[in-house]
Amino acid sequence: MLVAAAVCPCPPLLVPEVAAGAAPELDAARAACSDALAVLAASRPDLLVVVGPADEARSGAHAEGTRGSFRGFGVDLAVTLGRADADTPAGPALPPSLAVAAWLLERTGWADAPIEALGVPESLTVEACAEAGREIGARAERVALLVMGDASACRTLKAPGYLDERAAPFDAAAARALGTADLAALRDLDTGLARELQVSGRAPWQVLAGAAEPAGLTGTLLHEDAPYGVGYVVAAWS
Repeated sequence: MLVAAAVCPCPPLLVPEVAAGAAPELDAARAACSDALAVLAASRPDLLVVVGPADEARSGAHAEGTRGSFRGFGVDLAVTLGRADADTPAGPALPPSLAVAAWLLERTGWADAPIEALGVPESLTVEACAEAGREIGARAERVALLVMGDASACRTLKAPGYLDERAAPFDAAAARALGTADLAALRDLDTGLARELQVSGRAPWQVLAGAAEPAGLTGTLLHEDAPYGVGYVVAAWS
């Protein structure tokens, strides 16, 4: 059963080496992510599952020890999901969202439970997300979830998706749902609108809603901001 969850944004800019001179601008988000991961550690999980958006080629399960890197963002920095293991089968590298998660876990020195990861494609339906979440919740007696994903990318004129007046209300509703562990509100997020607003977190958040169905967790909103015109939300459930 799910005993705790942390919700974090997944921009590679969270990694200071990638952000370079802009790194201090995301210090508050990094600190909030560390606080959220501390909630996971305090829950004494038997298993940590990391869920994040992925393209079709890198969607699906990723075992502990899978490697990723930020070379695609101009930085020669490699990361490993949990403990490195020479016996980890060769397969696709971690998608960027899970590479950011691996960096966060390395940064906080995670050693509290084994790790598994799941990359979810943007096309995953609400029903499929819920089913994936229920399967994750049944993976161990005490499961913790690290859920990666950004809100809209359309908050300002200079945002990746340009300014869309629907973005701020969507992000506010998503942050409210994540901050209060409102499962119904997460399930009701408009998938079509999320796609138009370039919301990478929609499917991972709905996986979380499925995993949390029998858990009765409460939520706390730790951080909400939209630097660079992209919505970033950090929350913790316990």
